[in-house]
Amino acid sequence: MDDIIKTLTDEELQLAKRSIPYLSKIISDCLKVQKDENFLILGDSGYPNKKIAPILCVGYFLAAKKLGIKNPKIILQDPKEKGDYADPSITKTLTSLKQNTPIILTISNRLGKLKSIGKSFRTFIKQEGHRFASMPSLGTLKTEEIDKILNTIDIDYDSVRKNCERINKIINNGNELHITTEKGTDLYMNIKNKKALSVSGIYDLPGTGGNIPIGEVYTPCRGKFVEGKVVIDLSSRIKEGTQLVKEPITLEIKEGNIISITGCEEAEKLKETLTWAHDHSKFPWGVRRIGELGIGLNPNAKIIGSMNIDEKVVGTAHIAIGSNYWFGGTIYAIIHLDQVFKNPRIEVDGKILNITQ
Repeated sequence: MDDIIKTLTDEELQLAKRSIPYLSKIISDCLKVQKDENFLILGDSGYPNKKIAPILCVGYFLAAKKLGIKNPKIILQDPKEKGDYADPSITKTLTSLKQNTPIILTISNRLGKLKSIGKSFRTFIKQEGHRFASMPSLGTLKTEEIDKILNTIDIDYDSVRKNCERINKIINNGNELHITTEKGTDLYMNIKNKKALSVSGIYDLPGTGGNIPIGEVYTPCRGKFVEGKVVIDLSSRIKEGTQLVKEPITLEIKEGNIISITGCEEAEKLKETLTWAHDHSKFPWGVRRIGELGIGLNPNAKIIGSMNIDEKVVGTAHIAIGSNYWFGGTIYAIIHLDQVFKNPRIEVDGKILNITQ
């Protein structure tokens, strides 16, 4: 641990210490880590001038110590991009864990593929009975922007969870969604018999886990029963990370498939990502499929160019391109690319959904 702390500058270490009150909530409330449990913190070393991931890893360690947790441990690797493998130290540690170990992921982009484990991280967690909370996509932000992250976890958890529960219930009881915006989005999505999920931050049972910050309800859709147009005007996930959208990206969708992408530079980058995914995918048929609608419900989240934050901003919705099998869908793909747009008008079976209570 001392070696990892020494990699931080004095200023970065002070930022880690300042994050302790915020991160303590995740440890004690979301994961409910007990004092006698082993507590694993996985992260990476960040990029030049973009050190939020290792700073928060150290912050979690210090917060755990302050809470009296006896056995916190940090493992850092180099930052990983889409298609990269996680370091052997990561996979070796994961396979040696006792059942129901609490795990934090605090990473600049991705954890990396777990080659020796042979399954996705979420599948591994579920099968092995661990629990986790993850903070991905931190590498797009400069070190001095760390407060943009901390603010999103400085919220009234009970209030946000109640709103998630309310909207989750409405979506679960619905059959069809109709989403429109002033910019031109006009999308119909059938969700009959699909189960909505909430990013509520309750990850205290074996086999559970999800993202931090909390504040999102999302649902898979029924295969080919997605029709219309989506205009992306806030942020767009691509292979390299999250891009802020200056000129809107328009997606034309027929029978669940994207049939055209128009726009400017951001649209071209999204096209390039989908071409890459098609060429590298075991299931290329899933690469252009629409797999999710999500609704942002975190009152402190702002659009900052980090998808894990952007998708949770109140007053936004997002669709995801690609894989959804891991949360109740039937699409397999090498990608899951969230695309965020503002001021959605969402109807559930013809009734307007009130996003705020």
